[in-house]
Amino acid sequence: MHLETVDSLGGIEPNRARDHMHGVHRHPGIGRRVVGMVVVATLALVGRITPAHAEDRVAVLTKMLRDSSDKTRLSAVLALAKLGDPAAQKPLTTALHDPSPRVRGVAATALGRLGCESALPALRVLAKADVDDDVREAATNAAMKIATTQRTADDRAAKPEPDALARRAAPNKGHAADHPVYAVEAPDPHPDLYLVVNSSADDSPGTADKLARKTHAGIVKRVLLEQLKTEASVTSAAGDARRWKLDARHIDLSVTKLAVARTAGTVEVDAQLRLAISDDNGKMLSFLSGGAKVQVPNQKFDAKYLPALRQEALENAMRGMFRKLLAHLRDQTPT
Repeated sequence: MHLETVDSLGGIEPNRARDHMHGVHRHPGIGRRVVGMVVVATLALVGRITPAHAEDRVAVLTKMLRDSSDKTRLSAVLALAKLGDPAAQKPLTTALHDPSPRVRGVAATALGRLGCESALPALRVLAKADVDDDVREAATNAAMKIATTQRTADDRAAKPEPDALARRAAPNKGHAADHPVYAVEAPDPHPDLYLVVNSSADDSPGTADKLARKTHAGIVKRVLLEQLKTEASVTSAAGDARRWKLDARHIDLSVTKLAVARTAGTVEVDAQLRLAISDDNGKMLSFLSGGAKVQVPNQKFDAKYLPALRQEALENAMRGMFRKLLAHLRDQTPT
């Protein structure tokens, strides 16, 4: 049986820098496997102890959301998201206020998939005010998805029945049949940007070897592709582009800086990116730059965790640039 992890549900990954600042040392990749094993074990337990009725499973999982363990609550919210049952909407909405950002992010994504209109106010608050970048992004996407679905449903409800679409009489008597007027439906929501992600490279100064540079380039490309998958207003499918008459924008990624510096009290990893934007003919249209820094207290720093810190800095830099990229492209699109 395949079970989605936190990444596949909400794009919410552990904040490794925060773990380091609190003295929690994790080997890269171990955390995700541990969460996956906890989820599998918890879901197997729930399957054994609960009756077949969905409402009973929801009740058990809701109780688990009050557990003091972050892992248990994460397992519960993942299981609720898997149910896809309207009865799960209430506990998922409650989970938006969980102290764990991973729980909040998964809950937000699940509510978006369920189209839970009652969660919209809470999601909008999270989208603006949550302290975690990934939670804000998950809440923003969920709120957009629910609002779009709601508007589509409202449009369908407001559409007259076929008989009501009959011709309306023109002002001049006797000419109604010659000049019929029909109701016009509002267009369905659709993507307004067509992005193609091309190359990715680590061109930063320094002595990093070929394998490390390939890894760094892969990190930023992966994060950008993950962000694109969660954004309903963007497509990477040529068929969608043809249907909606969208011009392609090709993105080439480059790491221009990935430096480690020690200050009076911290060790800082600084990642800077450059995005080159071109058209289908290879003509360069514009460039976009941005970055992010990760800091760890000197007393908590261990050189063996540098690869994880570099990864976090690169991921944060790409996530931080994503909205900036979309806004930039829309500003450049002729109306």
